[in-house]
Amino acid sequence: MAEREHPGLEVAAATVLPDKLLGVRHGFLRFLRHRVSPAVPLAVVPRDHSDELEVLPMTAEHTVQRALHRARALKEELGETYSFYVACEEGLEVVEIDGNPQHFVRSWSVVLSSVGEAVGGSSAIQLPERLLNGSEGVDGILAVPGTRREGGMLSSLTAGVETRREAAADSTFNALSSLFYGMLESRPDGPFR
Repeated sequence: MAEREHPGLEVAAATVLPDKLLGVRHGFLRFLRHRVSPAVPLAVVPRDHSDELEVLPMTAEHTVQRALHRARALKEELGETYSFYVACEEGLEVVEIDGNPQHFVRSWSVVLSSVGEAVGGSSAIQLPERLLNGSEGVDGILAVPGTRREGGMLSSLTAGVETRREAAADSTFNALSSLFYGMLESRPDGPFR
């Protein structure tokens, strides 16, 4: 049987959540759409079951470290089986503005490949102060918006406009843009052939 000219790309993703998997896929498709012609077949494969966190990381550094650790663990476990290894993580960030801490939610993606590794982030959404001071809570308990089934905290904060899927797509696209900056433009055939 003849070997296919374009065998496609296989991505191992450190998640089993459908919205994250679709987000990773969309981030790759968006990146490849304007850089590779004809379209390259793409498969995103769930490879990890440890999506649940008891507490969201409180710094970008901790969130990125968790994603980096998970992506590297996949690559170590699977070797060169896949073209890319991706992990997406959500986290809280605290930014001091005029002496007052402001809390934000953001998704981070780490992408590993044979050409290196890169990190990308989605846009950040500020948590309203009334959520943090408990005024939206029941009997003094902090009301954390959103549930996993309803698309998470990002979806709740944006009335469904920004979801975990879109955040994973944006952060994955941004990581790919950083990873391949200057490579695809200078090599018309690119690294995907």
